[in-house]
Amino acid sequence: MLNQKKIRSIFFIMLLMISSFSFKPETESANLGLNTYKMAGNAQGTTYHITYYAENEIFSKAQADSIFNSLDSSLSIYKLYTLISKFNNEKRGVILDFHLKNVVQKALQVSEDSKGIFDITVMPLVNIWGFGPDGNISVQPTRRTIDSILGFVGYKKLKLEGDSLIKLHSKTTIDVNGIAQGYSVDVIADYFDLLEITNYLVEVGGEIRVKGRKQPGNEVMKIGIEAPSENKFRDAVILKAIGLKEGAVTTSGKYRKFYESGNIKRSHLIDPRTGFPLKNEMVSVTVYAQDAITADAYDNVLMGMSVKQALCFLAKHKNLEAYFIYTRSDGTIADTASKGFASMFLD
Repeated sequence: MLNQKKIRSIFFIMLLMISSFSFKPETESANLGLNTYKMAGNAQGTTYHITYYAENEIFSKAQADSIFNSLDSSLSIYKLYTLISKFNNEKRGVILDFHLKNVVQKALQVSEDSKGIFDITVMPLVNIWGFGPDGNISVQPTRRTIDSILGFVGYKKLKLEGDSLIKLHSKTTIDVNGIAQGYSVDVIADYFDLLEITNYLVEVGGEIRVKGRKQPGNEVMKIGIEAPSENKFRDAVILKAIGLKEGAVTTSGKYRKFYESGNIKRSHLIDPRTGFPLKNEMVSVTVYAQDAITADAYDNVLMGMSVKQALCFLAKHKNLEAYFIYTRSDGTIADTASKGFASMFLD
């Protein structure tokens, strides 16, 4: 039986898609085989790739772009007209739409679970370090500046009441980039499930969710794991591949985005508890979960821990598996994985 949240989700997606959904007339002879449908484009400041297998084309690039436009109108901090931008400019709060409410609910749950390692109120810290909409900085922020910002950072300064998100400090702002792409993947994947498409791959900015097998050969879906080379921190290579029947895989890494000041590289991943970029042995974390929003949120959580802490955390979270790239004390690169993740590696 569908719960009320699921019914509302399905109803919303059906309303969203109906304007661009079109049916092809049936041919005289039914097509018993599955055809491959692929599409790609730009969205959310990155790229997306979607592949699904069906008898007929029942989902188009125009429909995908329509979904991404709807998501951007809610979740993008780079556009002034969006709901999240409206919230950030308000002193008290706003009434949430379907997308932003889903994302905020999940974010607050993960913040509580991670004791604040993941926190969408980190936005002003991201900005002051030069990774927000305003771009790079020329001067590193001072400890005094960071301390002043920490006064209005913290997930407990947000209150979700029904459909309203309320600020407990007028200067609190939010940035959901650490979770929005995973959510976007889920929106499309959930719609495919509604359409009874049983074989698909949805990828947005490297965040992936799959179901079923590659057709027509019925091969397992193969996903490459990105990690930096040993010699060049900036470069990324495919080190390993996993086979996935169903679920989501996302990656967070310090090598993906950073700025250099002399010989110092600073990650775009900011610790909301200290106000400074993360500084630990983690280089990248790849997380498996049943849905992409969960994987996307927790790859950030695990990046904020030591390898030992992360493995202990996974032992208490049976719904998660992870693969880690990290630096040893001598500066060399090593890797390790949870038992469940290791079982997905392909020879």
